[in-house]
Amino acid sequence: MNDRDAVEGLDPEQSAAVLAPRGPVCVLAGAGTGKTRTITRRIAHLVADGHVKPSQVLAVTFTARAAGEMRERLRVLGIRGQSSDGQVQARTFHAAAMRQLKYFWPQVVGNTDWRLLDRKFGVVGQAASAAGVSTSTDSVRDLAGEIEWAKASLIAPEDYPAAAARLHRDTPTDADRVAAVYEGYEELKNRDPDAVLLDFDDLLLHTAAALENSPSVAQEFRERYRCFVVDEYQDVTPLQQRVLDAWLGDRDDLTVVGDANQTIYSFTGATPRFLLDFSRRFPEATVVRLERDYRSTPEVVGLANKVIGAAKGRIAGTRLQLIGQRAAGPDPTFVEYDDEASEAAGVARTIQQLIRTGTAPSEIAVLYRINAHSEAHEKALTDLAIPYQIRGGESFFQRQDVRSAVAAVRSSAARDDLPSDARSGAGLPRLVEAVLAPLGLSATEPNGAQAREKWAALRALVALTEDLVVQIPDLDLEGLVREFAMRAEARHPPVVEGVTLASLHAAKGLEWDAVFLVGLTDGTLPISHALGDNNSSPDEAAVEEERRLLYVGVTRAREHLELSWALARNEGGRKSRRRSRFLVDLVPESSPASRIAAPTVHKKRPVCRVCGKPVIGTVATMLGRCENCPSDVDIALLESLRTWRSETSKALKVPAYVVFSDNTLTAIAEQRPRDDRGLVAIPGIGAKKLERFGADVLALVDARLSATE
Repeated sequence: MNDRDAVEGLDPEQSAAVLAPRGPVCVLAGAGTGKTRTITRRIAHLVADGHVKPSQVLAVTFTARAAGEMRERLRVLGIRGQSSDGQVQARTFHAAAMRQLKYFWPQVVGNTDWRLLDRKFGVVGQAASAAGVSTSTDSVRDLAGEIEWAKASLIAPEDYPAAAARLHRDTPTDADRVAAVYEGYEELKNRDPDAVLLDFDDLLLHTAAALENSPSVAQEFRERYRCFVVDEYQDVTPLQQRVLDAWLGDRDDLTVVGDANQTIYSFTGATPRFLLDFSRRFPEATVVRLERDYRSTPEVVGLANKVIGAAKGRIAGTRLQLIGQRAAGPDPTFVEYDDEASEAAGVARTIQQLIRTGTAPSEIAVLYRINAHSEAHEKALTDLAIPYQIRGGESFFQRQDVRSAVAAVRSSAARDDLPSDARSGAGLPRLVEAVLAPLGLSATEPNGAQAREKWAALRALVALTEDLVVQIPDLDLEGLVREFAMRAEARHPPVVEGVTLASLHAAKGLEWDAVFLVGLTDGTLPISHALGDNNSSPDEAAVEEERRLLYVGVTRAREHLELSWALARNEGGRKSRRRSRFLVDLVPESSPASRIAAPTVHKKRPVCRVCGKPVIGTVATMLGRCENCPSDVDIALLESLRTWRSETSKALKVPAYVVFSDNTLTAIAEQRPRDDRGLVAIPGIGAKKLERFGADVLALVDARLSATE
């Protein structure tokens, strides 16, 4: 392959990356810019020109699918990318490390065998039990994820509490207890004297250690592999970078490809800093920017540039400005709906129209921030007989936590000690809430990714119950169980020719002709824990990652793109939600959705409404006045609020403070808000509590004011 053949059909920037001399090369490749074609051409060119033998190339990426695509492209180019000796190695980090460790283990460790622990749930559960930590499924999953993050970040158990505090980690439980579980987990893996248990992170740790600590292993490896290519370099973890450094030694024959704008996996320990610092580490590196977007229409590209153009921080300073190369297409559309069911139904109708006009179902995707949002869209597509497939997760009713919840509701139907008014009508949703409370349904969103995901799914079941009660006024508990069963059975099985339902994270690296980005409200995208609460500022780094997640979603679309949100969860519910803050400057004035007000943003430090001085302390912030300033509380209103809170907490079977704290009730009785805006201005009352309790509270305030006027 001569230089002309190597760059045939490539644009100038792609050609520059392919023909760059052997040595450090950094390819900053935007979405849809042909990065896989570019790096496989580069590998083929290096081999064809005699710079390196095929067997001396190790190319790593992050998914088996991406590695397989790379091998196929190399095969087409005449450079076989299979795993047999004498050929280019194209593997995931973990697959490459496993292969190397199997070969070098006897030389480094000796006769002690090792076994792969491909499912750590059981061992983490044992460690959690020994440490006195909850062993519920969600707790163990969150602990396992936290251990994976710590190991990927090169944080030992004894260093975890300090690191968690420094990095403001959203820990699943107290950091010291997480550290105890982490330490216990590591000890349990090493108890068997005949075979060491290694998890996937251990594969990388032991591979790096073997190369770092054994000169003979390092020499043999580095004589075998001389050229390295790393795809999706913005997603490497400190542990993976350590392995890469061990592979390289003091050499610099390295090509990295990445896009900091697509950094969306920091919760796993991934960091773009290695990509951002590449030129600093290798001052002589060739840096090429790929910005010509061959995937999406100029209209989609333009919106993507606007999304990422508002980014802040260091990553934003290296942003790529995509340039659309395709013919013009339809403008992206923005749609506001009253509630989630209406949104799902509206999206399904639009999908039906696209299919009728020739778009294949497999070229359509509905993307959401959290998996619990799939249920409404599964139902809406099923109602219109549109086949679909779930990517990156199970069907809503096939998820284990949902199946357990439905089983609990079914068991309650067999009981004969339930009040009749709880088994039907308006009492049914409250009964379901009570049944699901032991499974993880609480009044407030919990900490931990797995716990939050389960909580959202359980809330979705309650919301579905509320909807069914409206649709079927005489619905009873037995009928509800039948409805759940029918909905579980009615879903279309996963087929190739079906609309894809996927989370935004699961959609990374994929593309479709038509994409629907749904549920774009503050609290969902950006996710609620990134926004902080009434007593803390938003986590700017987390908010920026959420912005990049939206950017990834936008850039999945080739031609048709629709962005939508719902103002309420349930039909007829209070429309207290606001569209995502990321959309404020994106919706064109000509769009009907442009009428929506900008979302509430974090306020400046509050001042006392009595003396005007800045308030200090949580209580003062809650009350809206200095604690020493005179109170104008309406005692009668306060007593009415307390009575209402007591009755509500009993009905919900939750402690009274979960509904509203004493300070919140005092603030309401002092400030006597007349509308939603005044109510949410009181710290402790966010969108969720406004939606759930706002009408009751405002009615009490209005009744009291009417009585005194």
